[in-house]
Amino acid sequence: AVGNLIEFVYSLEPYVAPTNILVPDFVRDQVVTLSEAIGFDVETLTYTLGMFLCYPLGIIMAMLPYGKVKHLFSFLLGAFLLQFTIGVQWIHQLITSLVAYACFAILPAKTSKWVVPVFLMVYMSAGHLHRQFINYLGYDMDFTGPQMVLTIKLYSLSYNLYDGYLLSKGKEDRAAKKCAPFAVEKLPNLLEYLGYTFCFASALAGPAYEYKTYLNACDGTLLYGSNGKPKGNIPSNVWPTLKPFLTSLLCMGIFVVGSGMFPLLDPNDPQNALPVILTPAFLEQPWFKRYAYTWISLFFVREKYYFAWKNAEGANNIWYAGFQGFDGNGAPLGWENSNNVDIVEFETAPSLKILSAAWNKKTANWLSRYVYMRTGGSLVATYGMSAFWHGFYPGYYFFFLSVPLLTFCERLGKKKLSARFNPSGKKWTPWGLVSIISTSFCANYMVIPFQLLAYEWGIAAYRTNFFIGHILCVVFYALMQVVPSPKKKEA
Repeated sequence: AVGNLIEFVYSLEPYVAPTNILVPDFVRDQVVTLSEAIGFDVETLTYTLGMFLCYPLGIIMAMLPYGKVKHLFSFLLGAFLLQFTIGVQWIHQLITSLVAYACFAILPAKTSKWVVPVFLMVYMSAGHLHRQFINYLGYDMDFTGPQMVLTIKLYSLSYNLYDGYLLSKGKEDRAAKKCAPFAVEKLPNLLEYLGYTFCFASALAGPAYEYKTYLNACDGTLLYGSNGKPKGNIPSNVWPTLKPFLTSLLCMGIFVVGSGMFPLLDPNDPQNALPVILTPAFLEQPWFKRYAYTWISLFFVREKYYFAWKNAEGANNIWYAGFQGFDGNGAPLGWENSNNVDIVEFETAPSLKILSAAWNKKTANWLSRYVYMRTGGSLVATYGMSAFWHGFYPGYYFFFLSVPLLTFCERLGKKKLSARFNPSGKKWTPWGLVSIISTSFCANYMVIPFQLLAYEWGIAAYRTNFFIGHILCVVFYALMQVVPSPKKKEA
């Protein structure tokens, strides 16, 4: 039945193929020739070229007049990049965007704020299941990556519109008040909406920032007041663009070299062959050597995410989408709007809370503002949604369902131990170093199945590490039940 359904969907391709018109055939031919010359597969090359292409596009975007022209450019060039990287599959982004827009236009905000998220998650889930069905454990590029970014954008916008409705009516809602800076009182026109959903600088790898962030950068209100004068001394965008760009190049180099030296999966057949860390020869080594290798390997795996996010950060900063604006005195606030990862902060995080806040920050914002806050602070709902958003490989669920255990332990430790040994809360203290090491140890242990994906491989990875992270958490949690909380004087 599933196969028949997939064949039916494929049969519709001739009807949507004519929409794939923005990328000339000679461009695709040149990319194929280049990939053969340098030894890159076409998918990886087109994605990488698409990321770098955002920089000249960002320069053009910065020079365009505010208003409709920017929105049109953002939409058309975003569609171009999607067609360039995933071909005819770009149509999924268009269908999703138009269906969600119709829901926003027809349904009341209190209804669309759950109808649209459900639609988005179902559509994206179908994409994930399709990918797993036809290419289990494969890493081929398809529409699911950009679809994940789009899902965050539209899921957030559904609540932005609902919050705008509540605030305009003066209704009491704690979550709406906290998210008031992102509230949208009026549905954007279709051009503004498509400019946001297809925004060239965030279509491929994010960051999935709020609609208000995009709009303020496109209509000029980010930098200029109603009188047409700058709200403050507009900072240069040169270093905020160059710094993440150069960082992305460094991360790409580290990934290429490091992942070749410390592969997690079999370099020759990562989809089918036993992962390196599960091979009999590897398992003959002492445990501490195996874990050290795995820790180093995961560090190099993260570099590819750092490359994509830092590259996208610079591409947004070049046209000030990453700029936060000015405070009441006209002083620049910074460039956090496009920052999706704090590399040093993540790698030296003394707690899971800080680690989570530094990684994939715009996704963390989405989960915090529109899942955690809207479900009464449910960790299970939040981590469950995160796993659901990533897909249905068992490895995701091993990780996200293990993290709450670590979170509970961390909260107890902060209450009963950190208050005693590090009341100042400073990071670079003896206790801070203990926290950094323990956080890194446990987090890297628990994330192994996330990278291996398969059920058998995930379980085997935990088993060959003697379930040490889970056992330590259970023992720690039990011990903390009998350790008294410090008195206020002691704290």
